Amino acid sequence: MNDRSYLVLSDDDNVAVATQQLVAGTTVGSVELLANIPRGHKFATRTISAGDPIFKYGQIIGFATEAIEAGNHVHGHNVRPTESTDTRRAVIGRATIVNNVNDRTFMGYQRANGCWGTRNFIGVMTSVNCAGTVAKLIADEASKQIDLAGMPIDGIAAFPHTTGCGMSDRGSGYELLRRTLEGYLIHPNFGGILMVGLGCEQMQITRLFSECGLEQCSTLRFLTIQGEGGTRATIDAGVRLVREMLPCATKAKREPAPIGKLSVALQCGGSDAYSGITANPALGYAVDLLSSAGANAILTETPEIFGAEHILAARARTPEVADKLYRKLAWWEDYTRFFGNSLNNNPSPGNKAGGLTTIMEKSLGAVAKGGTCQLEDVVEYAQRPSRKGLIFMDGPGFDPCSATGQIASGANVLCFTTGRGSAFGCKPVPSIKLASNSALFSNMRDDMDINCGDIVEGTSIQAKGVEIFENIIAVASGRKTKSELLGYGDLEFIPWQLHAVL
Repeated sequence: MNDRSYLVLSDDDNVAVATQQLVAGTTVGSVELLANIPRGHKFATRTISAGDPIFKYGQIIGFATEAIEAGNHVHGHNVRPTESTDTRRAVIGRATIVNNVNDRTFMGYQRANGCWGTRNFIGVMTSVNCAGTVAKLIADEASKQIDLAGMPIDGIAAFPHTTGCGMSDRGSGYELLRRTLEGYLIHPNFGGILMVGLGCEQMQITRLFSECGLEQCSTLRFLTIQGEGGTRATIDAGVRLVREMLPCATKAKREPAPIGKLSVALQCGGSDAYSGITANPALGYAVDLLSSAGANAILTETPEIFGAEHILAARARTPEVADKLYRKLAWWEDYTRFFGNSLNNNPSPGNKAGGLTTIMEKSLGAVAKGGTCQLEDVVEYAQRPSRKGLIFMDGPGFDPCSATGQIASGANVLCFTTGRGSAFGCKPVPSIKLASNSALFSNMRDDMDINCGDIVEGTSIQAKGVEIFENIIAVASGRKTKSELLGYGDLEFIPWQLHAVL
């Protein structure tokens, strides 16, 4: 068996990861396999007694529920999760990034508020679910009536959602939705926005504008269905307002901007055992490059760092930042307990089929997206960070919902790693898809932008990280991603709902 048929990720590990299907009876290294090992799954490299910790990445990912002989399959049938309070967890040290990218630029759109966009959309936003259909009809009709050929406009897109009424008009749920809507209303990837409401909803547009310090202007308008006199009148008025926005929106031209004006959202979904070995650490290296140049990188999905939060906390700028992170994890443990669940309910069936056994194993791979740079701050969902560098944004593990929060927080590019294969895109921000293994890249070539599977075949994490960094610059400068070419992004605006439905 060739040496590339398995990987041992740390000298402290007592398991190895199969890089191809391995057959019982085969000798791998010094171990004779006692079971068939699917690609991406783990086998014991030495005997593990019942109750002993399972080590991967040099970290505890769980405990053996029975004695596991060397060569046996190590997975959910003989492993239980650990707890986040386990004191035997190690801290992964920071690395030094020597590449100097401070003088690099991308071609972006400068906005009046000083932010830089990577796309130039006309958006039709909604204050409430009741206006969703009308917003879509306005965007569809405007797209049919207006010839955008030759204009620097990426499209006219609607952003309906499922809330805005049946909720309190104050409190954390209201504030969360208000922050999300505000983040989109001022997002630099929009050249103009029309907001549509019903008229009687809790999320009143005039109040929203007042609380956000916004006023109607040539590129920001609003109307209500009740105020315009019904559906047809609102569609006609909406199309007219979109037309009126175009002269201003089309004045935008791409020009050179410092890399420090980028804000990159970090996502993973449909993860497998390779995600933490290839795509996530390679993206992490690109994040270190971006951070060194003063750009933002926004990591999120709080439930999916459970068991690995100590790695981020050890790199926190201050003890207060670390404490904020730990308090977010404690909130999530209480939140899931209230509904009779636990954070250990993750990974998903697809994750497990791909070789991930516990949430700790998945989390250790997920935090690798954040590289090794300093954690500058922990912010609320959809909150704009006040610092540059690596930021952790509180948010759920549901990809479209957490990505919506990252965009509201100012992300103008999104990088999405996947091992099982995830179909995702999000207007108005381009989504770069990174495949963790070569089989996925080949099988879903229309969806994947970058193959990180060649890391297993010998490409260095650093070289792949530089490739990702260069792709971020190219996409920020206008190159279309696979998800953009496929037309993704019309159904992925999903604000986090954290309120009683009344």
